[in-house]
Amino acid sequence: MQFSSQKIRSDFINFFKSKQHQFIRSSPVLPLDDPTLLFTNAGMNQFKKFFLDKETPEFNRVTNSQKCIRVSGKHNDLEEVGVDKFHHTFFEMLGNWSFGDYYKKESIKWSWELLTEVWKLDKNRLWVTVYKDDNEAEKLWIENTDVDQNRILRFGNKDNFWEMGDTGPCGPCSEIHYYIGDLDKQKSEGVNKDPDYRELWNLVFIEFNRKPNGKLDQLSLKHVDTGAGLERITATLNNINDHYKTDLFFPIIEKIISISGKDYSFEDGIPHRVIADHLRMVSFSLSDGIMPSNEGRGYVVRRVLRRAARFGRVLEIDKEFLYTLVDTLIEILGDAYPELIEKKDHIKKVIQSEEISFGKTLDRGLQMFEEICNNLDEKCIPGEDVFKLYDTYGFPVDLTELLARERDISIDKDNFDKMMQNQKSLARKSNKFKIDNNQKEWVIINDTKFSEFVGYQVNKIETIILKYRKNNDKNFEIVLEKTPFYAESGGQIGDSGQIKNEDFTFKVNDTYYIDNLICHCCELINGEISENRINKVVTTIDEIKRESIKVNHTSTHLLHQALKTILGNEVQQAGSLVTNDHLRFDFTYYKKVNIDQINQIEDIVNSVVQKNLCLKTNIMEFNKAKKDGAVALFGEKYDSEVRVVDIDGFSKELCGGTHVSATGQIGLFKIISESSLASGVRRIEAYTGARAFSYIRNKISLNMKIQNLLMCNDEDILEKINNISLSNKKYKKEIMALNVIKAREEISDMMDNVETINGSKLLSGEININVSPQLLSDIIREELTNKGIGLIGLKTDDKKILLCSITKDFNETINAGDIMKNIASEINAKGGGSRFMAILNIDHKLSFNKIIKTGKKLIKNLLEDK
Repeated sequence: MQFSSQKIRSDFINFFKSKQHQFIRSSPVLPLDDPTLLFTNAGMNQFKKFFLDKETPEFNRVTNSQKCIRVSGKHNDLEEVGVDKFHHTFFEMLGNWSFGDYYKKESIKWSWELLTEVWKLDKNRLWVTVYKDDNEAEKLWIENTDVDQNRILRFGNKDNFWEMGDTGPCGPCSEIHYYIGDLDKQKSEGVNKDPDYRELWNLVFIEFNRKPNGKLDQLSLKHVDTGAGLERITATLNNINDHYKTDLFFPIIEKIISISGKDYSFEDGIPHRVIADHLRMVSFSLSDGIMPSNEGRGYVVRRVLRRAARFGRVLEIDKEFLYTLVDTLIEILGDAYPELIEKKDHIKKVIQSEEISFGKTLDRGLQMFEEICNNLDEKCIPGEDVFKLYDTYGFPVDLTELLARERDISIDKDNFDKMMQNQKSLARKSNKFKIDNNQKEWVIINDTKFSEFVGYQVNKIETIILKYRKNNDKNFEIVLEKTPFYAESGGQIGDSGQIKNEDFTFKVNDTYYIDNLICHCCELINGEISENRINKVVTTIDEIKRESIKVNHTSTHLLHQALKTILGNEVQQAGSLVTNDHLRFDFTYYKKVNIDQINQIEDIVNSVVQKNLCLKTNIMEFNKAKKDGAVALFGEKYDSEVRVVDIDGFSKELCGGTHVSATGQIGLFKIISESSLASGVRRIEAYTGARAFSYIRNKISLNMKIQNLLMCNDEDILEKINNISLSNKKYKKEIMALNVIKAREEISDMMDNVETINGSKLLSGEININVSPQLLSDIIREELTNKGIGLIGLKTDDKKILLCSITKDFNETINAGDIMKNIASEINAKGGGSRFMAILNIDHKLSFNKIIKTGKKLIKNLLEDK
């Protein structure tokens, strides 16, 4: 290739560095401070707060290559990815930004310079579009570049007015397109219509804020936000029409070919493209802390991973293989995104675990597909069944269609599409990723864009109120110029305490961030606040609570390192909660942590506590901190300078939380539980200090009570309990045997009243015995011997069940499951089962007598028709 993707990325960043832009690391694909997004989907996401004047940027000009994921909504449709050669779920967005600095002129001039002078793109193939009313942009293109005026086109809102969503920053844009077809066949009508005209770069001129009512408010400053997809630029500069043949994808495809033995031409390359693309999306999601799950972002990651695994089956790869492609991905992108290298073991373990799990699900899905096909009345699979295969078993609709076609069967795609649309509508309605537009307005006393946290040094200060809002008569939110209150972040809860002066007293119940401001959630105790004066206040945190929080936060760091020591470095933090009374730590691991490992982890932590190691905190440049071995955690956002918490050689993490000065202040560490949180994610909860001591004392007290109850010493407790358990099992078996005898007797007595219809026997009645429906069904069939149907109401200690049992000499026209479904429909219930046995759970309020009477009538009609 003439241009490697690595060189193009470097060219772009270095070009804008030469224009006094500061390079900013890509933010994670997990949006950490934007409730409106599932995934980071554009380069501007991390800068949105600057556009809205909610924060003051450190630099006015920045550039980067941003990791982006688009898997839903107007941007993409997952089922399309891989079908063509240019859609992606994961991509890199090259961008440059100006925050109230330069504007249209420089953006236009520099973009043309990079494309035509640095990368030497053919000017005769380039087209430019501007917003229909943007005379300024058109004039600047003519005055500052040598673009042919006839190649500058105007378009309306759809194509050249950029908005990030229904609300938020927006403005007119200018796009640069490149024609890839026959040079002589170009025409202006093809731009924004014909795929041969590739959109390379979008220059967005942000000057408005779209309000919820649709109104456009002018921003205080004008900004620039540009985006150029690396995958598209790489393909264009190398004169390639298939993104997947660039060096960003093809090494992965070559590995897929090696594993499967299927060339890229197989199935028109669709499976290879799906797998290569989805591997990237899943790997970057995992490296940034998103774990596969059954809801939200995790659900999307799981679906994408399963789609990739399914296309492995299309390539006839019948084993787990996706995880083996991670090394190739790292060879391509590891230098640009070192988090892939750091999290390599974690990424591979999660993918392999999900592949194994999905393999089992897929096999069950194939069985379901067989059952659906075998029960079809017509040669068309209903949309409901297609959706069930999709939603429950992860079958893409194209897979179901493919399998159906092999059987010469069609699918009801229209109804499936309606169900998909309904699901998306429900998801949008219940979407927790949305912003609350019903907040009260702030009363601004001093308009400052930030508030300063001074709580590392002091617990009490005098300061002034910057702004506040009143949510009701007692509930207020207050922002201070300086504050000793720690705002909830990094898993650590917010501080509480008091804000007061001679006019009022507020109790602070919680502290958290709103934008970049530290907000105190307060309850008015007495007095009133005035908006017409500078309110000087005295702020005091709850020191006892803070000290307990510090102990638990430092213990969390010790626990994290102890887990890595005992379980391996593939352990990664997946979440945490640090409160004043306990700590909770979620981490990636693929099996239960056994009691011996728990004891070893506790021993390591308590050993460090006993050594009373000193803690040091330093402010360092991010890359230097990483080189020094500091651990960056999932779910955290780091600036160019970071705070490093170093526990004297034992542990070193990037952390903004509050900590003890020496580990001896922890006193004691005790794990109280270890459990599964999700597939591949475990959770540990622990107590420290006096709470840990109290917990251990209560356990000892409980142990002594058990000894007294069992009348034994400490060493004999387990033996005593084991003997009791064995005796209980023995008694249960004896009771069950007696119940079986009683059930046989009662069914035998019922045989005296058995009815005969058209040569078949019908047994009915009620019994009140603790036996299982399966066992009772066997007894019924034994008594009936042949050509018999039993309909029995079974009442146990906790259930009422209607049981239908059929002898196995009936043909398929007599089916217990169908009989029970018909009975259930008569009483507005749900029931069913297999051909020879079916059950229906009955509400305790309902009488068996009426239901059995209804069932007998249905069965008699069935037997008489037979």
